[in-house]
Amino acid sequence: MKDANKELIMEIKRLKKKRNAIILVHNYQRPEIQDVGDFVGDSLQLSQEAAKTNAKIIVFCGVHFMAETAKILNPDKKVVMPDLTAGCPMANMIDTEKLRMLKEEHPNAKVVCYVNTTAAIKADSDICCTSSNAQAVVDSLNCKEIIFIPDKYLGEWVAKKSEKKFILYWGYCPTHIKFSEDDILNLKKRYPKALVLCHPECQVQIKALSDFVLSTGQMIKAVKESKAREFIIATEQGIIHQMERKNPCKKFYHASPLAVCPNMKKTNLSNLLDALKNLKEHEVIVDKRIAGKARIAIQRMLKAI
Repeated sequence: MKDANKELIMEIKRLKKKRNAIILVHNYQRPEIQDVGDFVGDSLQLSQEAAKTNAKIIVFCGVHFMAETAKILNPDKKVVMPDLTAGCPMANMIDTEKLRMLKEEHPNAKVVCYVNTTAAIKADSDICCTSSNAQAVVDSLNCKEIIFIPDKYLGEWVAKKSEKKFILYWGYCPTHIKFSEDDILNLKKRYPKALVLCHPECQVQIKALSDFVLSTGQMIKAVKESKAREFIIATEQGIIHQMERKNPCKKFYHASPLAVCPNMKKTNLSNLLDALKNLKEHEVIVDKRIAGKARIAIQRMLKAI
């Protein structure tokens, strides 16, 4: 570790303790950010951790919708992000006007919104979901029609296992669509004993070539429990750090060098430290009226699983 990084980490730990703060980190973050986090996980795990924390300040190392979710669940706590411009392209693919039109076209449908959405979209939805609990959330609803927003690939995956009619939106993750069939087939040829794990945000042809379709949290658990020694991973490359750290005797092959989320990489040790120093400049603000409505959708999700 570089001396500069050591100094930054020491100061982050000192300020974190002084502020009574908790650092929540998504699995796609840089390795050094994962290493200083108090908790590293997927969207569901981070939502659950945010809901139960006793810390006064939540430092969220992820993208903006995740920090918004933490704020919605903790209206009386201060939530900060190292880089407030770290957004999610998928979340920005749907707005309240487009959702309103969908609801008018399908008045009997329940709206299930992926957690990868803005607070305003959550506020206009019936219930929220993550990639790890989407099936359970859909199954919990007493309705025949589902408006599933915004990820069409996750929606397709859940719809295959449901008797409900799905109205899918055209949203997608720009990172997860970068995996190709050739990527997977070439790696399978090179490593024939390796299991292929992909995220449900991947396209259908990638799912068809995979042994397991899992959220990032589920992937980490599956890798640890598996007797296999080699794995081909089709999700954002940041997760490889957690896998290698927890399974030093196993081998991991990322399925595409292109599948890197630039927004997830905006967090670094310097702006993490700055977020702890200058809370106001990094604070995540959510309109109270919107937050109140969005909280209902998130809490319904947490109760449904």
